[in-house]
Amino acid sequence: MNAQIFVIKHWFSLTAKVETINSASEPFCSGVLRALWGFTGDMRPWGEWVKRQILAIQLIDYILRGVAQVMFVNNSLSGLLIVGGLFLQNPWCALNGLLGTAISTVSAIALRDAVSAGLHGYNGSLVGILMAVFSAKGDWYLWLFIPNVLLSMLCPVVSSALSAITSKWDVPIFTLPFNILICLHSSTMGAAHPFFPQVCFMKLLESVPATAFHVQVFLSVPVGVGQVFGCDNPWTGGVILLALLLCSPTICFHAILGSIAGLALAAPPADVYSGLWGYNSVLSCIAIGGVFYALTWQTHILALTCAFFCAYVSSLSLPACTWPFCLSTLIFLLLSSENPALCRLPLAAVSYPEENRRYLRQLKKRMVSPHMGLSRFLPAV
Repeated sequence: MNAQIFVIKHWFSLTAKVETINSASEPFCSGVLRALWGFTGDMRPWGEWVKRQILAIQLIDYILRGVAQVMFVNNSLSGLLIVGGLFLQNPWCALNGLLGTAISTVSAIALRDAVSAGLHGYNGSLVGILMAVFSAKGDWYLWLFIPNVLLSMLCPVVSSALSAITSKWDVPIFTLPFNILICLHSSTMGAAHPFFPQVCFMKLLESVPATAFHVQVFLSVPVGVGQVFGCDNPWTGGVILLALLLCSPTICFHAILGSIAGLALAAPPADVYSGLWGYNSVLSCIAIGGVFYALTWQTHILALTCAFFCAYVSSLSLPACTWPFCLSTLIFLLLSSENPALCRLPLAAVSYPEENRRYLRQLKKRMVSPHMGLSRFLPAV
C-alpha cells in the first residue's frame, strides 16, 4: 500500500515537472501573438482594466476611442494610430480634433451619458478637424478654439435629441450632429467674416500635387480614406487603414472597396485625386459591410451597392460634409427584406464585424431547437 502511494506521488511530481518544462519551452512567438491579440477588436480586456483606473486614464481612453469611432472602430490603440496620422497631416487640425473630442466627451459625462465606447466623441472630433480645415485664417489661429469648444459642447445635446427620433427605428444617428453643426457654422460665418472666415472649397482642389496619372489614381484610394478626417495626405490614409486593420480586417477591406467605388464615379481628374468623392462611400461600405448587418456575401454585395449609391448622392453637391453617407446608409438600414441573409443587428449588440458574426452564431445556437424551424430566420454565418 505504501509502495502504491509512493508511486502515485512520484507520478504527480513527474507530471507537474513535465507541465512546467512544457510551459517554459512554449514558443515565445505564440505568447507574443496572444498578447497582441488583446489589442485587436474592441480591446475588451484593456477596457475592463481602464474601468478600474482613475478618471484621467479613463478620459484618455474615451477620447482615443471617440476618434476611432469616426470609422466605426471601438479600439483606443487604433484611435492612437489615427491621431498620429492626423498629426502627420497637420498638427493644428489634429489638435483641434482632440480638443473637440475631449469637450464633447466631457459634456456627455456631464449629461450622464455612456461614453466608454467613444460614441459621444466622434462628432466632436469631426467638428474640430473640419472647422480647422475650412478656416481661412490658416494654422494656429488660436481664436478658433472658441467656436470649436462651443460647437463640441453642443454635440451631445444634438445627439441626444436626434437619438430620441432615430431610436424608434433602432438606427444610429451617425454623423448627423456634426453635419448640422458644421453647416450652421459655415453658413453663419461665410467667407467675409472678420474673425472666422471660411475658405473657398475650390482652393482645396487646387492643392492636388502634379504626379503621374497612374500614381495619382493609386494614391487616391488611401486619400479617399483620409478625407473622412479632412486629410489629403496618402500617408495619413495609409496609417488610418493600418488602424482599421488592427481592429478588424473586414472594416479595413470594406474601407478600401468604398474608396474605390467612390472614385469610380469621379470623372474630373482633380476630383479623383482629391479623394473627396470617396470618403462618404468609405463610411457607407463599412457601415453596411458587417458593422450594422451580419456579414454574409449578400450583405457584402449590399455594402458595395450602398457605396456606389452614396457616390451618386455625393455628386449632387460638394462640399457636403457627410450628408451623403448619412442619407445613403440610413436608407439601406431601413431596407425591408424577408431575406434571412440580410440580418440587421440591434444597436445594443453592434460591435466589430468578426464579433458580430460570433454573436449571431451564439444566438442561433440558443434559439434553434430540433423541434422548431427557427434556423431559416437567421443568416448562415
